[in-house]
Amino acid sequence: MKFTIAVVVGCAAWLGAGVVRAADISPDMRDAAQKVAVTTCATCHGPQGRSFNPKFPRLAGQSASYLVAQMKNFKSQTRGDADALGYMWGMAAPLSDDLIDALAAYYSAQRPGNGESADPALIAHGKEIYEQGVAAEGIPPCVSCHGPNAVGTDDFPRLAGQHVQYLLKQLRSFQNNMRNVAVMHGVASGLQRAQMEAVATYLQSLGP
Repeated sequence: MKFTIAVVVGCAAWLGAGVVRAADISPDMRDAAQKVAVTTCATCHGPQGRSFNPKFPRLAGQSASYLVAQMKNFKSQTRGDADALGYMWGMAAPLSDDLIDALAAYYSAQRPGNGESADPALIAHGKEIYEQGVAAEGIPPCVSCHGPNAVGTDDFPRLAGQHVQYLLKQLRSFQNNMRNVAVMHGVASGLQRAQMEAVATYLQSLGP
């Protein structure tokens, strides 16, 4: 019970930039965001944010508020994982706050891609860890923050349908504090490689 309470408190402290409302974005800014998404962002993140390259995250259907928070972290150079340094610090540098909001609204409105099949036993093991955690090792259930079926919330990212390779890379970044998020460092530090692979495989199997 204590580890569940701890992660809920930690999640409450890790909030995004507030709710992004599409109605507050001007038509001109919506058009500008779509142009940037199609001509620039799609190179890595794919059409409508459904990336094919497992190195780059799928953005379609992601929480707008979470996307805003991450783009601002890239712009301020406070998110320090390898891809942030290699790609996103530079890509986010010229983005205005209005364009960041509009890009986030664009991607959040896109239909997520379908999940990918894998070993049913591995998926079942990953689902158990996601929903129940590993109490004996002090690992809380992922569902506490990321919600049922990993669809996310306003403040916490959608993980459903995300690439295994990308998820594993981010978990390692949390482990070594390249992504300095205390609650995720605590969660990732307790996970063994096989457990991370199981959870990531389960998440990748989830569709819209």
